[in-house]
Amino acid sequence: MLDSEGRLWLNPPLCCKKTMQIRQAIIANSQGIHCRPSAVIVKEFMGYPGTIRISNGHGACDVSSVMQLLSLELQQGTKVKIEVMGENEAATADRLVELFQTHFDFPPL
Repeated sequence: MLDSEGRLWLNPPLCCKKTMQIRQAIIANSQGIHCRPSAVIVKEFMGYPGTIRISNGHGACDVSSVMQLLSLELQQGTKVKIEVMGENEAATADRLVELFQTHFDFPPL
């Protein structure tokens, strides 16, 4: 592994090791993750300094675009895999699970 100064480490020090948090969530919103919930998710993680990847049987994307999330066809009951690498990985992954499993109050029933 190369560190920030380009040095090769066979056994990198703990400060240089990259980890990844992986979670699964099941879409709870009755209307799925449509435009409004997608916008909430994108807005919350805009500018996140790491990498976030969401995937399911329809493909994978990051959370930088509402259109990318919509392309995954996240209907109620759909399982998604969440991968986070960067700052506060565990908290970020947990928050994404929470959002995907939220019963959003729009559209009103």
